[in-house]
Amino acid sequence: MPMRCLNLRVLAAALAAQAVLWGASARAQPVAAPLPPRTADPAVVNSGLDAALFYQLLIAEMELRSGAAGTAYELLLDAGRKTRDERLFQRATDIALQARAGEQALAAAQAWRAAVPGSLDALRYLAQIQVGLGRVVQAKEPLQALLERTPPAERAAAIALLPRHFARAAQLPEVAAMLDAVLQPYLDQPDTRVAALVARARMRLQLREPAQALELARQAQQLDAAAEGPALVALELVGQQPQADTLMAAYLQARPRGHALRLGYVRQLVSLQRYVDAVAQLEEALRLEPALAAGWLSLGALRLELKEPAAAEQALRRYVDLSAGTPASDDPAMAVTAEGLTQAYLMLAQAAESRGQMPQAEQWLARVDDPAAALSVQQRRASLLARQGRLDEGIALIRRLPEDEPEMARAKLLAEAHLLRDQRQWPRAYQVLGQASERFPDDVDLLYEQAMMAEKTDRLDAMERLLRRVIELKPDHYHAYNALGYTLADRNLRLDEARALIEKALSLAPDEPFIVDSLGWVKYRLGQREEALQHLQRAYQARPDTEIAAHLGEVLWVLGRREEARRVWREGQARDASNEVLRETLRRFKVDL
Repeated sequence: MPMRCLNLRVLAAALAAQAVLWGASARAQPVAAPLPPRTADPAVVNSGLDAALFYQLLIAEMELRSGAAGTAYELLLDAGRKTRDERLFQRATDIALQARAGEQALAAAQAWRAAVPGSLDALRYLAQIQVGLGRVVQAKEPLQALLERTPPAERAAAIALLPRHFARAAQLPEVAAMLDAVLQPYLDQPDTRVAALVARARMRLQLREPAQALELARQAQQLDAAAEGPALVALELVGQQPQADTLMAAYLQARPRGHALRLGYVRQLVSLQRYVDAVAQLEEALRLEPALAAGWLSLGALRLELKEPAAAEQALRRYVDLSAGTPASDDPAMAVTAEGLTQAYLMLAQAAESRGQMPQAEQWLARVDDPAAALSVQQRRASLLARQGRLDEGIALIRRLPEDEPEMARAKLLAEAHLLRDQRQWPRAYQVLGQASERFPDDVDLLYEQAMMAEKTDRLDAMERLLRRVIELKPDHYHAYNALGYTLADRNLRLDEARALIEKALSLAPDEPFIVDSLGWVKYRLGQREEALQHLQRAYQARPDTEIAAHLGEVLWVLGRREEARRVWREGQARDASNEVLRETLRRFKVDL
């Protein structure tokens, strides 16, 4: 048995030694592969791997596998010097880096450069290792040499990659200054100036200097409006810098069919809950490319979120139809996937349910055949039952699902609580969430959901206690700050504290529409009506939600702009006539729309 283990170890090391020099040619061919027709004998190319070198590499790999990285490093470095083979130098350098032996890695890279003066990889390794060792100044010369020796046709791409090489540098300000100096000559060259500006911008992103990053991206875009680099920088700054949207608009105007970046922009807008803007981008993309399957799926989801079930159904049906007649595509955005169809069927069922079309909703659910979606399907079926007055049957449907793992048990409890919440059974939902929190203590999502039900049942002390626990567990949970601040403001309690909480939430999630709405609402409660109006208009423009419409309409009404108030209230009512905040507002002002 010991001999068998030794033989296997030697064989593995031998194969590794071969792979270092032979690369892909050392891979075994399939046993049953057919032989090609015989042609003239190819010229024989002898390997540089003689017996002595093979034995040296074999010993090096065996030493490495036994934990003697230092010995392996020395053997491979010596072999590299003898053969001037770049793969051996790289192997030795990588071993030193993996062992966190910076000086040895530097020595190997220097020997590599000396042996192969034209190696771009050696220069790249040298610069990165010098920066990793904190010797930023010494990294400048190899970087300059790297860019000088890179073929002109590849230089812009090499420049674009530089910030990525130093993303984890401990001395980022010094690295940024050094890169600025290295890139200076390329700012005046037509083929590289855009890439150089974008590289500088990306370093400013790493330094968390968003305004400077955006300005550099703007300068790059002025040189080439269709260049992706400036737009990608702007995309990362959407929601942080207002002018980032301007750069995105300029890029999409120059390259209207740049679907990949447009869909990335849509994802960013959705994350900021700027749903109206996201819908506009998707509609433009689909106008230009009707076969953009991912666009129809996303548009359907957004229309559903905006409480526009008819428009959602139309978009989702287009996605389903594409599954039948669209040829296979290498572009993921054009492909209809099994997972996408499952999502589409579930959303179509939800749209049908919201329109009161219960049989149609069940037909869509019947088309879902993904076992992973079992809970989602049963949750939707439970909702259908509840809307028909059979709430307990719906709950039983959820509870009957098997619990193969703790996460499934947690998901079932959340599904039951959401079903009860949607049916306005708030005390029961609060009780279920309390049981869930006992079973899964300090679960931030469960605590937050329970806090929301505590507010609905006028347990304000419990709500505040739960939300403060959420903040303690997750200090950047902006929904918790906003919920507590808004609740205080809505009840005219501790208004200065409410404003501070909402402003804290806004600092964590700038431009989030519901937080902007909360800020407008607390300003209104504080008597600052004009400021309140500005915030509420901005929130409503970003997301025309019915509750935001109720707040905006109230401020317009008390400012004497009653026709505008009626228009906003009518829009909100058209989206969700059952919204309790809007209904209470209309009752209070004795308004009949």
